[in-house]
Amino acid sequence: MTPRNCSELLARLFMMISVMAASMIVLAPSARGQDQSATTVVKRVPVQQNGEISGAKLFQAYCAPCHGVNAKGNGPAAPALRSIPPDLTVLAKFNGGTFPADHVMTILSGQGDNTAHGAKDMPIWGPLFRSMAGQSDQGAYLRARNLTEYLKSIQER
Repeated sequence: MTPRNCSELLARLFMMISVMAASMIVLAPSARGQDQSATTVVKRVPVQQNGEISGAKLFQAYCAPCHGVNAKGNGPAAPALRSIPPDLTVLAKFNGGTFPADHVMTILSGQGDNTAHGAKDMPIWGPLFRSMAGQSDQGAYLRARNLTEYLKSIQER
């Protein structure tokens, strides 16, 4: 896989999410054993800010609803998304064995051009992280870096 393909894949992986990560899933009747013709619906709710800085806890609060607690793309909101959330445990695998930390940071902050694969669907966490840090760029960077390091720590070996 070439670096360009890897960048495109990473951009796609992070931009496929169409709802806020704090979305709450409303189970379809089919999930409750009722009418199979109904579809899963995601209720959009405001993102709840917290003072957390741990990468693992940030992931659970803001990423797991779409990506799943195991980061494999199977979160409770996943069935209602336009695209399947990506497996975030294989970023290094698809980047020649090296975790693309700088690219992940760019995606999280919303600084890069992430529209190569369609609309920018995934929430941009930079402004939320900045707000959580009292508008501090350093606090926002710390949260994005900790989340990036957490994603690096869960890569398949």
